[in-house]
Amino acid sequence: MRTRFMVVRLLKGIVLTGLLLAPAMVAAQAPAYRAPRTPDGKPNLNGLWQAMNTANWDVEAHSAGPSLVRELGAIAAVPAGLGVVEGGEIPYRPEALKKRNENRANRVKLDPEIKCYQPGVPRATYMPFPFQIIQSQKHVMIAHEYAGAVRTIYMENHTQAPADSWMGWSNGHWEGETLVIDTTGFNDLSWFDRAGNFHSDQLHVVERITARSPETLRYEATIEDPQTFTRPWKISMPLYRHVEPDARLLEFRCVEFVEDLIYGHLRKQPKE
Repeated sequence: MRTRFMVVRLLKGIVLTGLLLAPAMVAAQAPAYRAPRTPDGKPNLNGLWQAMNTANWDVEAHSAGPSLVRELGAIAAVPAGLGVVEGGEIPYRPEALKKRNENRANRVKLDPEIKCYQPGVPRATYMPFPFQIIQSQKHVMIAHEYAGAVRTIYMENHTQAPADSWMGWSNGHWEGETLVIDTTGFNDLSWFDRAGNFHSDQLHVVERITARSPETLRYEATIEDPQTFTRPWKISMPLYRHVEPDARLLEFRCVEFVEDLIYGHLRKQPKE
């Protein structure tokens, strides 16, 4: 009887384990999401998208912190974040890490975002503003709400960057369901975040954008800059579609907001 009881108990355990594992097995076997198609048969990534994380504050994991401007109190306090860098830390060269730390200590004065400069790549993707993807067969355009920044990805007739710029020069192609964007031709003026993480003009960014559901994309960017980092490194995150009935890009012409900051010292003082 004891042996029979043990056998029955063992069989029940096996059945229960199977029931618990079945959903995971089904999920693992389920086919990957396949996006709707554009007229030329490519995945349709058109839409208004936005990152929902704190990477613009710091792409590495970070705890919450006080406002960079004490008078603003909790309004501008730094929110905590899990980080988007795969492996945890950016692999800086020692001399570059020293410069990053100097940037961080003086970020209120040095962060290009404060003066409404173009955000650069990949920072434009995870700033707290939406952006719109507009596809055609020959080009993919990414229009950002922040500062009216615009990127044109050339899907045909790939060429080298004619000159260095904030947003670089982007050539693209499709690898199955994934849009691959290869960008070079950067200046060395943009940062990756508000924490002082930076790059040189040798920056090379390869982005991969894949639809993972009707309302989310998977975004990955591999960053290479031998002058600043010891090896290539990667960030990844989901992007979320704006589904409001009236969703659209609005204006954030921040140049007007920083004129006094940049040019105020040139204002003529009234005569006494």
